[in-house]
Amino acid sequence: MIASSNLLTDAELDALAQDVAAGVYENEVGYNIQKNVQKHDLASEGSNLGVNLSAIDMINERFVRQFRLGMLESLRTSPRVSANKVTIVKYGSYLKGLYPPLSVNVVRSRNLRCLSSVVIEPSLVFSSLDSFFGGLGKGAAELTPGRLFTPTEQRIINLILGVLFKSLMDSWSPLMPADFELVSSEINPQFVQIADDDDLIVLSRFETENADQKGFIDIAYPYAALKPVRDLMRSRVQTSSGSDEADTIWRDEMANAVYDSSVTINVMMGELDITLAQLEHLTEGQTLYFRKPEFATMYINGTPAYAATVGALGTQTAIQIQKVLSQRLV
Repeated sequence: MIASSNLLTDAELDALAQDVAAGVYENEVGYNIQKNVQKHDLASEGSNLGVNLSAIDMINERFVRQFRLGMLESLRTSPRVSANKVTIVKYGSYLKGLYPPLSVNVVRSRNLRCLSSVVIEPSLVFSSLDSFFGGLGKGAAELTPGRLFTPTEQRIINLILGVLFKSLMDSWSPLMPADFELVSSEINPQFVQIADDDDLIVLSRFETENADQKGFIDIAYPYAALKPVRDLMRSRVQTSSGSDEADTIWRDEMANAVYDSSVTINVMMGELDITLAQLEHLTEGQTLYFRKPEFATMYINGTPAYAATVGALGTQTAIQIQKVLSQRLV
């Protein structure tokens, strides 16, 4: 503890502040001035608490593949979808970058124990609607402000959400079981509140393009909802040197499976070249002369693999391998 008598008085502090403002003291004087200090607010939820965004990136990569296949099956369209890098932002800052009208959907996940949001840009809805009814996917460029989605357009949105939920479930399944269900839908993002403005969210944006119509899909998870499973997310994306027990077992099982594969072996003792006319005039009992090679060639599935000597072992014809011809088999 520092005694109160050792502290500067208010008057002394004011005088010191005036001298600093007036330039009485030289710049860059003091102790440890070369140190870089990073501001940290203990009352704020930081983004360095251990949630591994690489796991979300891997989930998003699987989601893109599943989503495109699902859209083709359900809506007869296959938009180009690319996943942007996962980011962590404040929810209030994210809302400021969204401009209605949009298809904003609140989603519940019991396994993640949170409410998430799925934002679909209208151009994707219109292009999917056009493709569903046999068009080329060239729907309206934007939704007129003030106009709500029609029942048909809302039906297309529900089909897109159905594909999206199934794709998310498949994408999360290698990490953990996850289910998703629709809670409510809005057009104005300001009416959707899955977190407080200062709370952090994990944002995944997917850029879409269909028949020159560009759009996006945003999936936002509350950061706090992913913290309970951060250890699981971190362990699933850790890299290994290949020397751990799991990799050893996998290699042994793979080797055993390969060893059970059947192959076809042919042994060619020699070959000769003749014309088609000579071949047609061959008769029974005729002798063909050729130069016998030093070794016969052993073919495995059509690939020359070994040079061998042909002989006999008891009553069986046998071959003895002399050297390797193909390094791909050893």
